[in-house]
Amino acid sequence: MIGLGWAGQQHLAAYAADPSVELVALSAMEQHLLDRFGSEHDVPGLYQDWQQMLAEARLDVVSIATPTFLHAPMATAALEAGVHVLTEKPMAQTGDAAAEMVEAARRTGRVLDVSFNHRRRGDVTALKDIVDAGVLGSIYYAKTGWIRRQGIPGLGTWFTKAESSGGGAMMDIGIHMLDMTLHLMGEPEVTAASASTHAEFGPKGRGGSGFGVSAVEEGVPFEVEDLATAFLRLEGGETVLLEASWAQWIPHDLCYVTLYGDEGGATIEWGAPTGPKITVWTEVAGTPAELHPAPGEDRGHAGAIADFLAAVRSGEHAAHDGSLALRRARVIDACYASAREGREVPVAGVERADGAERADGL
Repeated sequence: MIGLGWAGQQHLAAYAADPSVELVALSAMEQHLLDRFGSEHDVPGLYQDWQQMLAEARLDVVSIATPTFLHAPMATAALEAGVHVLTEKPMAQTGDAAAEMVEAARRTGRVLDVSFNHRRRGDVTALKDIVDAGVLGSIYYAKTGWIRRQGIPGLGTWFTKAESSGGGAMMDIGIHMLDMTLHLMGEPEVTAASASTHAEFGPKGRGGSGFGVSAVEEGVPFEVEDLATAFLRLEGGETVLLEASWAQWIPHDLCYVTLYGDEGGATIEWGAPTGPKITVWTEVAGTPAELHPAPGEDRGHAGAIADFLAAVRSGEHAAHDGSLALRRARVIDACYASAREGREVPVAGVERADGAERADGL
């Protein structure tokens, strides 16, 4: 493990629960976290220097749960050391940095994956089964978003500095909703984005620990957005509306994905006070019907870890080179470019391992 903050602790717990995994090394800047988790899990190698860890520890896999700007250099170094890599989302602070990671995975023949834990939610997997069974028919439109009442992470820290984070709410939580939606729709390519960004809470010190003014380090500007909205065009003519916000004047947090098909529609949503729910609207024997399927098991970070380890053990490493996460990064790039330029922006293409690219060249 590199990084022992909240996300890193989720990875660590998942590895520790797998009897086939041996925890051999941890790296973090915080000595007290190294001491605590090293002791809890009887880990022999404890390093404040992650490069020293890569050089000295005999590793098969590594998880990276650090500030976003460190993902690309750390992942590339680990891949070149012959280690399979799982990083936290977002993949990197730019699409170009993410592309360097993919190139390193292909060059070294190692697995590169990104932990999109929310696609492993029980309601998401249940809705995916419904979509795959053809209940909704052809999906031509989707709306999705994650809107927080309050939840700007780390005012005045790397989260709100553009160079280290790469972006604000869209980069941090919008990427989850983008991933879930494209996953549910069957991985269509996004060809263009039209987006806007706003920063109305963070610059005033609001939206962090509460709606009162938070303590912000003096002289540290709020450089990212706390709200982003995007209209996405897909290769088959489908469209997606995406919104992400760290803070809004709303009654409670809300996450949702709504799918519109020619044979039915469906929505999943969660957030206080209703909790998660799935609703499907369709026809049964010609009669309009509203269905409420039971969600499956929530696999979360543990599911992401299990899927990563399965990819490593499969030996089919070329099929797991980070390309899917790179496509997400290119879409986010286009959203931020559109917001800066005030126009619709094409999404850069992602070259496949066989050298091919989409015919339209986008």
